[in-house]
Amino acid sequence: MKEAGDILKIVGMVLLVLFVLAVGVPLVLAAAGVALGIIGVLIGLAIALIKIAVVVAIIYLIIVGIRAVLR
Repeated sequence: MKEAGDILKIVGMVLLVLFVLAVGVPLVLAAAGVALGIIGVLIGLAIALIKIAVVVAIIYLIIVGIRAVLR
C-alpha cells in the first residue's frame, strides 16, 4: 500500500510540473515582453480554470456546511 502512496505523490508532482509549465512559463515570457497570441490564450485559459475551480470549491463547501447543519 505504501507503493501506491508513492505513486500518487509522483503523479501529483508531475501534474504540478505540467501546471507550472503551462501557466508559469507563459507568464514569465509575457513579463519579458515575448508575448504571443498563443501565450495570451493560455494565460486566459489558466485564469478561467482557476476561477472555475474556486467557484466549484466554494459551492462544495456551502453544500457540505448545509449538510453538516442538517444532521
